[in-house]
Formats: sequence, C-alpha cells, structure tokens
Amino acid sequence: MIAMNIGEPWMWVAFIVFVIAMLALDLFVFGGRKAHRVSVREALAWVIAWSSLALVFAALLWWYLNGMFGAEIAQRITLEFLTGYLIEQSLSIDNMFVFVMIFSYFALPPELHRRVLLYGVLGAIVMRAVMIFAGVWLVSQFAWVLYVFGAFLIITGIKMMIFAEQQPDIEKNPLLRWLRRHLRITDGFYGERFFVIQNGLRWATPMFLVLVLIEASDLMFAVDSIPAIFAVTTDPFIVFTSNIFAIMGLRALYFLLADMADRFHLLKYGLAIVLVFIGGKMLVMPWFHMPIQWSLAFVGIIILTSVLLSLILTKDRARVAGEE
Repeated sequence: MIAMNIGEPWMWVAFIVFVIAMLALDLFVFGGRKAHRVSVREALAWVIAWSSLALVFAALLWWYLNGMFGAEIAQRITLEFLTGYLIEQSLSIDNMFVFVMIFSYFALPPELHRRVLLYGVLGAIVMRAVMIFAGVWLVSQFAWVLYVFGAFLIITGIKMMIFAEQQPDIEKNPLLRWLRRHLRITDGFYGERFFVIQNGLRWATPMFLVLVLIEASDLMFAVDSIPAIFAVTTDPFIVFTSNIFAIMGLRALYFLLADMADRFHLLKYGLAIVLVFIGGKMLVMPWFHMPIQWSLAFVGIIILTSVLLSLILTKDRARVAGEE
C-alpha cells in the first residue's frame, strides 16, 4: 500500500464546513426541529441525496487529483474512497439492526427517532474523528499494527458468522444497568427532552438512555469498521471522508429499511465474509497486493448477493404479512 496524504488544509476545512452546513439544513430547514415520523418518501430522498453527494465528491476528488498528480493516482485514490465508502456503509447497516432493537425495547415513538439519531450522528462524527486519527498515528508509528487489525477483523468476522442468529439482550446491557442505578429516570417520555426538572430535581428521560445506547453501539461498531478501511488506505482524509459520508447516509437508510429489517437476515453473513476478506487482505499484503478494483468488486458482490438472497428467501413471508 502506497502511503499518501492528499488532504490539504483547505480540503479539510471545506469538507467540515460542508458537513456542518448539511447538518444545519437538516436541523433548521428540512424539518429536523419538528418531531415527526419520517415517511418512506422522505427517507428515500435523503438516501438518494447522500449517495449522490458521495459520488459527486468522488468525481470532484478525481478531477482535482487528475490535475495535480495525473490520471493514475487520481483513479487509485478515487477508487480507495469509493471502496472505503462502500465498506463503511455496508458495515454501518449492521448498526441499523441494533437501532431497531433499542427503539423497540424502549417503545420509542416513531416521531422521536429522527431527533435521537441526529444527535447520534453528531456524537458518531466526533468519536470517529478521534479514532481515525488515533489509528492513522498508530499505523504511521507501528506498521505491524495493520496485521493486528487484520487478525482482529478475521476473528470478528468469524464470531459474527457464528452468532449471527443471536439477538443481544438489552435488558442485561451493563451500560444500561449502570445508568439505571446512578440516574433518576422518568417513567415516560417528555417529547424530545433528554432531561426534565421534577420537584426541584433533574431527572433523565428514557430518551437520554436511548441516546447513550445509540452512541455506545456506534462506538462498538467503529472498532470494527475503522480498522477495515485501513486495508484500503491509510490516507487520513480518505478514511475520514468515506466514514462521514457513510454515517450521514446511515440515518436515512435506517428510516428507509427499518420496517423491513427482519428481511435482511442473511446480511450479517455477508458482512462477516467481508470482514474476513478484509482481514485476510491485510495479513497477506507483504506478499500479495490486491488491486483496489478487485476489493471494490468483491465487497459489492458479497453485499448485493446477501441482500438479494435475503429478499428472495423472505418473499413469501412478506407477502403473507401484507395480506394480513
């Protein structure tokens, strides 16, 4: 893997300003401040918007690099971004299943999902940034860390495949149990408020517990997804931008697919295969460098196949549910 840092200061500033502007539009212009149930049409619009923005970013990246360094480097780095984005987006989908379980466990009203996920995105961006730069520093100082990441991803992929059918018991979650022991928690929700004052005391609402678990779940998934992208590139700008585009698109993807999450039961196996593949790719790098096109094609085929097979195998179940 050829180490290269393409991120000029102005590129970092421009991208961060872009992310802040998009979040502001979501929060203040497109209904983010108003609690409402996100429709399929609205979710689809945002999925298309974020996917299109990622592709536009890739095109602009190629145009800039082609002018600065030539077509060969422009193509390689642009493919690294697209592969990283696909990997991060695919692995983030697994997080969607956890969101569904958390919201169902707390019986969170659908009109509150949007706000809690917005704050979840903000927290995820900060956590990912810290972990990405820590990972880049580790790799730059200790090249052997890549092999540790590779072995970790293989083990994680195998565990995901073995325990794919098991559902985590949220009631026994140690973080949730700790919060319940140390916080005063109201019985019900108070709109979008995370805290309320009752009898002169501050109480946390279940909305706050949901947010903490959402942030904790993203932290756990970041431990898997961030090492995975180092199999593609160690350029901090590419790692960061591909992660952020995936995170920003995940919230819209949740609203689009949450109601049919149970139909994607084979996706976990596909993600497990991707993790094992990426981990193996990292371990054999000294002896065999796989072209980035192959990695992009393999990840795309595995994810697409697992999604299509899931939909085909659950088609009868979906038809029966629709008739009921």
